[in-house]
Amino acid sequence: MTTRRWQLAHGRYLDLGPKAVVVGILNVTPDSFSDGSLFIAPGKALEQARRMVKEGAAVIDVGGESTRPGFAPITAEEEQG
Repeated sequence: MTTRRWQLAHGRYLDLGPKAVVVGILNVTPDSFSDGSLFIAPGKALEQARRMVKEGAAVIDVGGESTRPGFAPITAEEEQG
């Protein structure tokens, strides 16, 4: 069985088995709590997605609609953008 070892903070490691898949989460909403709205501009979002792939992400999950209380849902046109 082949495993990949990822170094974490504080000298810790995470061993990933042969079927493990790393998913990068890319929030592109203006009110994202996790990244301070850093990736709203398409160019910045693309740079970050490429960085995630370079760092081992096999899948990029793009968060394009806010889930905060009181958010306004986006239209299909906005989503397809």
